Amino acid sequence: MTEGVRRITVAGRAFDIEHRWVGPPGDAGPAIVFLHEGLGSVSMWREFPARLCARLGLRGLVYSRPGYGRSTPRAAGERWDPDFMHHQALQVLPALLGALDVPSPYLLFGHSDGGSIALIHAASFPDRVAGVIALAPHILVEDISVRSIEQARKAWLETDLRDRLARHHADPESAFRGWNEIWLAPEFRCWSIEALLTSIRCPVLAIQGYDDEYGTMAQIDGIAAALPDTGLLKLEHCGHSPQRDRPAEVIEASRDFAAGIIESLIGTGENQETRP
Repeated sequence: MTEGVRRITVAGRAFDIEHRWVGPPGDAGPAIVFLHEGLGSVSMWREFPARLCARLGLRGLVYSRPGYGRSTPRAAGERWDPDFMHHQALQVLPALLGALDVPSPYLLFGHSDGGSIALIHAASFPDRVAGVIALAPHILVEDISVRSIEQARKAWLETDLRDRLARHHADPESAFRGWNEIWLAPEFRCWSIEALLTSIRCPVLAIQGYDDEYGTMAQIDGIAAALPDTGLLKLEHCGHSPQRDRPAEVIEASRDFAAGIIESLIGTGENQETRP
């Protein structure tokens, strides 16, 4: 396992990006790029990326988006726009993959906001992405999402949530308010990525728990409606974080999903030389 910080430039701004490589070394197959949730970071994934990569025999890249973990925090007073996930998918992620020389095609493994970012990226760069595994992704804003995010704001004000987030973020204020304020902004209620889903050309596996407090099955059912070949895994006794609540099932479903993709890449003779 190797970790470090890489500086990238996006729209004229420099950002230091915390990242970690996990799994076996070398280029045995496509890299897996892990995209964290709205309050996530490298450390909040815990050991899951290493477990998944070991099972798949692939190397994985875990990173903290700007504003999170040990990456550059939000500037004082900066508010994210409703298209903040598009910005991450279309500008930040390509810049990081280019800086780290990650070859395409690669796999994307995204959780929550990270799942949405993965879908946006796959729709926008169809030739670069071999497959998407999306856990509890958002394709539109539901009332249940807003209610739970309102509860998170209350916890931020009234409990030790700030201290708990400080274990994973150098600037917990940056991480929490960047995410919480845009999700609760009135102009974000009409946010949706449903229209772009049909532009995705790679295989997709969508995973959701029945007890998810941030979204209903409408999220992954909506992906399947747009992309009928989508694999769906619906988990009982599982909340918003299937990788924590039901890790064994997620790992095995991901292994089966990735095995088919790797076999297809080998069969077509597609190499790993294309850079983003």
